[in-house]
Amino acid sequence: MPTPDTIRQRLQRLFEDQGLAVLSTFGGGQPYASLVAFAADTALERLFFCTSRSTRKYANMQATPKAALLIDSRSNRDSDFHQAVAATATGAVREINSAESEDFASRFLSRHPYLEAFVRSPSCARMVLDVNTYILVSRFQNVMELHIER
Repeated sequence: MPTPDTIRQRLQRLFEDQGLAVLSTFGGGQPYASLVAFAADTALERLFFCTSRSTRKYANMQATPKAALLIDSRSNRDSDFHQAVAATATGAVREINSAESEDFASRFLSRHPYLEAFVRSPSCARMVLDVNTYILVSRFQNVMELHIER
């Protein structure tokens, strides 16, 4: 059984390699999935992303502040069934507070500098998922969990 440190290392490698995630929210009685750019903090306690305040995902997160982010290494090849890794992060989502603003900007924009104009626009909601649990799946059915202690 892998140790929590081993799982953290696998997650960090995956997050370094991938810039996009699938955000799952809930609203209007049904789930909703969206593609978002993301960045992680070094402790893996928070995942940062942003969205326009006029989107369905933003309205969903305001109404139900629980969400999940799926980050994976798939390449759309048959080998993915044996080689791809997928991590689901679950937790509570919220807009960042002013104390987190600089950390958000440095982490998120270092990963996605081409999004700076959007991130700095007044319509942009800078969001954070405060992670409770990671579920890491590899080799199609090898499942590991990491619970974040604060």
